[in-house]
Amino acid sequence: MSGDSPAVTIEIARLEEAGDLPLPSRATPGSAGYDLCAAVREDLVIPPGNRVLVPTGFCIAIPVGYEGQIRPRSGLALKHGILVPNSPGTIDSDYRGELKIILLNSDEKPFTVRRGDRIAQLIVAAVSNAEFREVADLSVTDRGQGGFGHSGRSSGSRSAAPAPDSDRSSS
Repeated sequence: MSGDSPAVTIEIARLEEAGDLPLPSRATPGSAGYDLCAAVREDLVIPPGNRVLVPTGFCIAIPVGYEGQIRPRSGLALKHGILVPNSPGTIDSDYRGELKIILLNSDEKPFTVRRGDRIAQLIVAAVSNAEFREVADLSVTDRGQGGFGHSGRSSGSRSAAPAPDSDRSSS
């Protein structure tokens, strides 16, 4: 495909319990995520408000310089309230254990995970190494310390946070 970036080779080991399950794959050529399937031996019911750890039956070797990101499937989230609570979950390049997916049922009804169900997506992303350099002061920006919705406000409606009182004596 002419628009695709070069493929990253990822070694994958199939565990015995995944003998009949497909390898992670993209649903369409334009899909960013590779679907991961549940390797449960029997149906697994997730009660409302509960979390479970679902095996995939595969171990992978992410190359150095990359990470695997585990993300929810939008259809499960919309239709059933099934989320990946630590999304995106990170698979480090030095992890070699089985991929297991934390699923959270945020719905009011129980949800059943069946063998072979597509339960999450794997995104492979490049990781930059950083070197931290301690400084006394950071450079100044228009935004400054404003966060948690601050950047969506118009300039006329911004209010500065009150400075902490240095003198708390009452008159």
